[in-house]
Amino acid sequence: MSAHDMEEALDPPLTRKRYHAEAVDYPRRRATVATYGAITSPRWPECQICRLRKTRCNGARPRCQLCIDLDAECIYREPGIKLDAGDKLIIEKLDRIEGLLRSRMAAAASNSPLSSTTTETVNEPASNDDSAVNMTEDTTLSSRTSVVGLGSWANPPTSISTMPKLHTTPALNLLQWPFIRDLVAAPYDPHTLLQLEMAREPLRIPHYVGLDLSNAVAHARAFFARVNVWYACVNPYTWPRYYDIAISSSFQEGAESCIVLLVLALGCASQYGSISTLSPEADPPGLPYFVAAWGLLPNVTMRNSVLAAQCNILASAYLFYLVRPLEAWSLLSSASLKLQLLFGNPSRVSAQWRELSTRLYWNALLYESDLLAELDLPHSGIVHYEELVDLPGGFEPEDDEDEDQSSTPRENHVVDAVVGHDELWYFLAEIALRRLLNRVSHVIYQKDNSLTLASLGPIASELDFQLSQWYEGLPQAVRFPLSSLQTSNSIQTVLRLRYFACRTIIYRPYILAVLQHEQTSADPMVRECCRRCLDATLNQLDHISRHREGHLPYLWQGALSMVSQTLLIMGSTMSPALSVLLPSAARVNAIISGVIEEVNRYAHLAPSLKLSAEIIRDAEKKRQISLRSVAKQI
Repeated sequence: MSAHDMEEALDPPLTRKRYHAEAVDYPRRRATVATYGAITSPRWPECQICRLRKTRCNGARPRCQLCIDLDAECIYREPGIKLDAGDKLIIEKLDRIEGLLRSRMAAAASNSPLSSTTTETVNEPASNDDSAVNMTEDTTLSSRTSVVGLGSWANPPTSISTMPKLHTTPALNLLQWPFIRDLVAAPYDPHTLLQLEMAREPLRIPHYVGLDLSNAVAHARAFFARVNVWYACVNPYTWPRYYDIAISSSFQEGAESCIVLLVLALGCASQYGSISTLSPEADPPGLPYFVAAWGLLPNVTMRNSVLAAQCNILASAYLFYLVRPLEAWSLLSSASLKLQLLFGNPSRVSAQWRELSTRLYWNALLYESDLLAELDLPHSGIVHYEELVDLPGGFEPEDDEDEDQSSTPRENHVVDAVVGHDELWYFLAEIALRRLLNRVSHVIYQKDNSLTLASLGPIASELDFQLSQWYEGLPQAVRFPLSSLQTSNSIQTVLRLRYFACRTIIYRPYILAVLQHEQTSADPMVRECCRRCLDATLNQLDHISRHREGHLPYLWQGALSMVSQTLLIMGSTMSPALSVLLPSAARVNAIISGVIEEVNRYAHLAPSLKLSAEIIRDAEKKRQISLRSVAKQI
């Protein structure tokens, strides 16, 4: 691909402050670029006006000479962003909605009185839906304009893409719903899981004599092939240098040694599949490397550097693998504070560290949001910096290696193990979907909201439209089939599961409305939305073992999602209006049994998962007794 063709395939980079009013067209198919590092930035600063006019820009700040002459706004295309149109489509098709949602919420608040059949307030989250909103191009453009005018990220505390501090999204919140609460013996609530994790025994840190590096190459290869795809936070081009530094210090000090050890720990772990399938008595794979890194972490954590934040992110990743969510949150919070300090002043993050710090930022935001969706934890405040942080771009090869280093023989040919592998498809897609999930929680699931089914209808419809746009914007490499489980790789599988989980929670309030008042199902639209919710739930739970493909980062979160959806199905089988929307009782029973069996496999990994397994196991026993009792009465 020529430089000109490459440039044509790229739109001006997406930022939080300015958007293009033109619709983004998906690029025509071209040869796949092997790595994002191949997409290089201009040799000199170039503003968008000069780029469009194909004029050499003199790079003056705040305005270049041409923009001064034209009296035009000078917007620079910063070198840190190197996304193709397919990548940006994943994000931009979600960003444009915020203004529309704000305007609709404002309109709903001042809505004229509605009939009694549509204004009933649902005590827990409520929504209603027409079919997906048919938005015209004029509406699309005006919504983008309103986002720019509102400065949607300039006021982070009120952004609808943040996880609200009080919300009813957690899985155990469903235990308070009609029918479902009759299936549980104790009045559990979301705080129970947090209390269990807080009372948990601390992680046992064994003592190992010596460090076996004989399989370092295999573990490094495994990390970049199977782990970095989820986190995208280790630069394969700097990895050889980090490894050399770690070897020279005998892994006894420094952030580089800590990073290398954590890479080896995660790479080793990734070669053994789900931790739920391993013997509980044996040490988890990679633990000796993690223990060595843990010994270095206190000194590293005392520093407020990008590398210190990277160590915390990688250590939290291994703790997620061990299914220790609260310990992972502690390290994420530390990383978050370091990143907030660094991003608080642009001069604190040099060009050398900009791409890495960007990726660390999104890691911290993504995984904190996942935890906040289930646990009542303090918010770190990292979301407040979203306006200042670009989307991830591509890591660049190091141009000027130190001559002494380059002449030093590499240990075990580690250089050849990983250089050049830098995958961003999943990471970008997950950023977009996580922001959408946060919007759903913010708009629909804030506690004590008084929105009615009618007033939430357009908002829920728009959220579903956003989810569809997210899916349509996925590049072909990661786009999964909606109608079948024939995914070609673990990335597609995980995105598919996350997609159906998101669709379920968008439509979940309809299920609650019917459980509270059976007559609500007489409305054809409510009935249709309940069907959509149940279909999405069944798609997520069918062939439940496929969840294991995302177990390295998502076992705990995925398990609670499964529990939530299973409780939803259980409650629906108890409702005459909802049960007719489900498949045969035999299939439903098989799906529920499969989830119970799967979650039981995780019970020994965390007290919160042990309780979750007990809840759905006991609930299923009571459900079967209740259904048999009803059948006898008939």
